[in-house]
This record gives sequence, structure tokens and C-alpha cells, in this order.
Amino acid sequence: MKIINPATEEVLADVELAGAAEVDRAVERAKKAYAGWRAVAPGDRARLLRRFAEVVDAHGAELAELELANAGHPIGSARWEAGAVRDVLHFYAAAPERLHGKQIPVPGGVDITFHEPLGVVGVIVPWNFPMLIMSWGVAPALAAGNTVIVKPAEWTPLTALRLAELALEAGLPEGVLQVLPGAGEVAGARLVEHPDVPKIVFTGSTEVGKEIAAKAARHVKRVTLELGGKSANIVFADADLDKAAATAPYAVFDNAGQDCCARSRLLVQASVYDEFMALLAPAVLGVKVGDPRDEATEMGPLISAEHLARVAGFVEGTPYLQGSCPQGKGFWFPPTVLTPEVTDRAFTEEIFGPVVSVARFEDEAEAVRIANDTPYGLSGSIWTRNVGRALRVARAVESGALSVNSHSSVRYWTPFGGFKQSGLGRELGPDALAAFTEVKNVFIATE
Repeated sequence: MKIINPATEEVLADVELAGAAEVDRAVERAKKAYAGWRAVAPGDRARLLRRFAEVVDAHGAELAELELANAGHPIGSARWEAGAVRDVLHFYAAAPERLHGKQIPVPGGVDITFHEPLGVVGVIVPWNFPMLIMSWGVAPALAAGNTVIVKPAEWTPLTALRLAELALEAGLPEGVLQVLPGAGEVAGARLVEHPDVPKIVFTGSTEVGKEIAAKAARHVKRVTLELGGKSANIVFADADLDKAAATAPYAVFDNAGQDCCARSRLLVQASVYDEFMALLAPAVLGVKVGDPRDEATEMGPLISAEHLARVAGFVEGTPYLQGSCPQGKGFWFPPTVLTPEVTDRAFTEEIFGPVVSVARFEDEAEAVRIANDTPYGLSGSIWTRNVGRALRVARAVESGALSVNSHSSVRYWTPFGGFKQSGLGRELGPDALAAFTEVKNVFIATE
């Protein structure tokens, strides 16, 4: 498959896609490597993961350039992502020596628990944040003693392939971390259906996530699903309107809106709606869209011509406001503000592009009602100076990762996951290894 630079439409590489037979062979290699990897002493496994992090750090500039070229990420964002991969590996490198069990008092003996690795873990990665989201599944799975097979998105396999090479350079044994580029309906499906892969981590669309859950259920296979979103950015009248308006574009236009956590529904209290919109306009128009290699660029292209056509299909008639973007080669779409009815598809469906829909609300109850009127529940933001309101609304909004007076809520050292049709299970944070282990309970008689 030809890998395309979305900013220039130039061919970067020609990558062979794995079929079902290649997946089967990779699973066999992972199974063989598993016996040795799970037996590695926790301290030694931790040292190998730290070494992996150090090698990633040494190749950070190279990884950033790959992500820039393959996914169209601005160079500043790509550098940050490479650094975040390093940090995720360092964070979970501390986990192997802290994977403690419990002692439970029982009559006639003692009861103890162990956290046992699951075996071969399949991690299916999307194209929007290829190396960063890969690290979220790989690092805790490896730390827990599992071997991992990564199936990157067909469009963006380059950083995943390079990370697998760097893992070997760092000293991870052969077969512990493998990367298999392939089509989702072929390689991904076989990974999900393979009886010797007891755990699947998938990040992607809700539609595909449902299919994976159904297929995994046939084998009673564990899944972690991080799926779609249509998150709300709720601005109350007492908020710092200048800050809320200045950050609102970055809550949805980051990575050209190709972010499941994008706050793509902007809810503004009616009494300050006009004032807020006046502040929002220069912030939107000020977003610099252009060459990802330019240090000043804040937003790059969409991933493909196919996706560009899909995003454009949501914008009917004349938008309320639209920024600018390059013309000519590349899959460019400008930052766009719509003011649709709350029942319009632009307001209810995940666009996955740089399009935000703005609506008014009268009071707290209506804000919560509109925010929750969606099958999704991944992320969101609340802007208010009232601490009580912030906590009430945060508890009332049916979403997994919320922020107050900030447009960002995802941290690799805190739990992450969605409510409703935005996901299943929790990734990241200090308890992430629980998703990659099985609890074994042992009773030891003393009588």
C-alpha cells in the first residue's frame, strides 16, 4: 500500500499489508516470546522499558519527522507526541515492581491474590495519533508481562514500524513487540478473532468498536474500547469569557479536528452569547493553518481525500465563520464555525474535522440536557467561576474525561475512557495494568 503525505500528496513509502496468515505467524511468535517475557524479573522488565524510553528519546526528532510526514501533524505537535511516548514508557516502567496483590483474612487460612499477565495482547491503533495512542496500549501491556502485536492504521504505519525497531534496539526480546500493518477487515479482524489473543485494545469509530466487541464476545475475549465522541464545551455566563473564547478553537481544531476528544459542540449561555461570539471570531481566524514543517503552524491537513470529502459534506450553505487554509496539493479544510439547530446532523454526528457547532442554552439544567443528548460520552469542558456549579455539572454530564476551565482533560497518569457508546474500560493512569492482568485468588489453609 502506498503511504501518502497528506500535506503534499507525495508518496512516502510502499508498505506491504499483512494478511490473516501473517497474523497467525505473529501470534505464534508472540506466544513463544510470552513464556520468557513473563518470567523476566519485575526489576529487569522495568529496566528494559526505561531503556526503551531512552532510545525513543534519542530518536525523538526522527519520530516527529515521520509523524509530520505520515499524519500531517505540525512539527511542534509531533515533537510533543514523540516526547509523550517517551514519558508514557517511563511512567509504566515503574509499574512492574508495584503490581501488588492483597492478603485477605479468612477463617482457617489466608487468602492472597496475584495479578497474572493475560498473554498476547492485540493493540489496534487509529490514524489520528498513531504513535501516541500506540504507546497507551503497548506500555502498560508490556509492563504487566504480556507480549503485544500492534495493528496500525493502513494510512499511518510509519512511526509504529519504527518504534518496533527501537524496541529491539533497546533490548526487548524478539517477538515481545511486533507491528503488523494491514487492513482492518483482514489483519485487524483476524487479530480479534484469533483464539490465542485474549485481549484486544481498540481505538477508533464506535461502529467498528461494536463489531469488535461482538466478535470478541464469541471467545469471551477482553476488550478495551476507546471510541467516538461528540463532546460539549459548556460556557456559563460567569466564566472568564476571554480565556474560554481564546482556547475554544484549540479544543476542536487541534489535529485538524481529527480527535475523538474534540469539543465539537460549543454551548454558550444565552445572556453572554453575543459577547462570546465576538471574542471567538478573532480566535478562530487567528488559527494558523499551513505547512506542518513551519514552526508557527497550529493546524495541518486532514488525513486523506476521502476524509476531506466526508468533512466537507457536513458544511451546507454559508458557515457562520470560516478561517483560511492552503490551496492546491494536500487535503486542506479551514477552521469552520456553524450555528445549526441542535437536531441537525452537524450538531449530533461526529465530524472528525475542524468544524465546531455553537448553540445557546438558558440555564444549567438545559446545558446538561443538551450535553447529554448524544449517544457519545468521551470528553468535555465546563467554564465557570462557580465551584459548586463546576462540580454539579461535571457530575451530571455523562462523560468519561472532563475539564473545568481548561480545554484539555487527557493525562497519561490519570484514568481515560468513555461513557455510553464512547468506550468500554479505562486506559491510562496508575491502575491501567489491571486492564492487562487477570486477578488470581489463592486460599492457603492453615488448619
